[in-house]
Amino acid sequence: MKFEQYRISEELKRSLEDLGFKKPTDIQYKAIPSILKGDDVLAIAQTGTGKTAAFAIPVLQLMQQRHRSKRTRGEVKCLVMVPTRELALQIAEVFKQLGKYTPVDILGLVGGVDAEAQIRKLDKGVDILIATPGRMFDLRAQGHLDLSHVQTLILDEADHMLDLGFIRDIRDVIKHIPSNHQTLFFSATIDEHIKDLAYSVVRNPIRIQISPEDPVSKNISHAVAYVGMDDKRFFLERLVREFPDKKILVFVRTKVRAERVVAAMERVGIQSLAMHGGKEQGDRLAVMTEFRKGENKLLITTDVNARGIDIPNVDYVVNYDLPEDPESYVHRIGRTGRGTQKGQAISFCSPEEKPLLDAIHEYIGKPVKEMTISKNEYEATIQFSEEVPNENVQLLIEQHEAAMKAAKKKKKKK
Repeated sequence: MKFEQYRISEELKRSLEDLGFKKPTDIQYKAIPSILKGDDVLAIAQTGTGKTAAFAIPVLQLMQQRHRSKRTRGEVKCLVMVPTRELALQIAEVFKQLGKYTPVDILGLVGGVDAEAQIRKLDKGVDILIATPGRMFDLRAQGHLDLSHVQTLILDEADHMLDLGFIRDIRDVIKHIPSNHQTLFFSATIDEHIKDLAYSVVRNPIRIQISPEDPVSKNISHAVAYVGMDDKRFFLERLVREFPDKKILVFVRTKVRAERVVAAMERVGIQSLAMHGGKEQGDRLAVMTEFRKGENKLLITTDVNARGIDIPNVDYVVNYDLPEDPESYVHRIGRTGRGTQKGQAISFCSPEEKPLLDAIHEYIGKPVKEMTISKNEYEATIQFSEEVPNENVQLLIEQHEAAMKAAKKKKKKK
């Protein structure tokens, strides 16, 4: 079935055609009819499957049907709650692209930026509000936001919202919206905790689950290379130099690590961007814009960019540090190979990170392909760097080999 056959407005069909959307993905095909009927929906689908459009298309149709030119002060018809600022702004942009030919008013509401423009927009009322909890509750407390007209509540990346402790905020919102509202619950994973939350906020939902056997997209080739913790910068440098035209997204564990890797790249003449929760919102937006446009093709980031964020044309994802949560591995590498595109991911695993790799193997149900690096190749990579004097190369090789032997010995004892 093609989008042109759906019972949606000509304005929506026109924007879908502009965006090159011809046929729905599995999650869109299963979710859109139920949402249009007004059903509550509990949808579970992996990253990169088109979840945002799965609820944005039918919600825009519903809001277009209910649109009024005049609204009360602070009135909102549809509320979309998300865990991060970047995701809120991204989803708002998807709504705006899909709804550009409709009269539907859309606002992305996030903290970290001046609230005056947001307040002016809210005072006129909006049809669809995409918000993070902090700024939303601030403006509601100040009397700028009226939730009593909400007809549709959407919880996106609900599993991540739970991880960040937003359950109390979700329940507080539900107290202030009409009891007969429609709820759409979208999550990447489902476990008992998520299930309990879902069934506490939805009524007799249509359950949709798109769960392939392999949680990693078939469009992604992913592998692991055993690299000493202090040698990772050399392997990243080599990758960047060998593929200067590729867009590379690098994940590290902490914001301090992000800044250190940026500094390490700068020492060898490679310019990169850093993205983490310690940056001001304006700086974060500027960094993401620069990377999206390809003005700088190397972004070093924490897990603030691991989930939900859609960055076009990422050629490589590099796990510079392995994630402590194995589920994050799937979300991280899911930033490449999106839609119909192919992508590649490589993880650097130091000896001390081997337990994290074992946890990833268990989570995805099979081992990640190993990249074998010979002693000569390892040595060549370090010599390749502009940072290391030649007399230090052999010492680094010996340190890495000793660490790998110790890790294997430790594993045998276990």
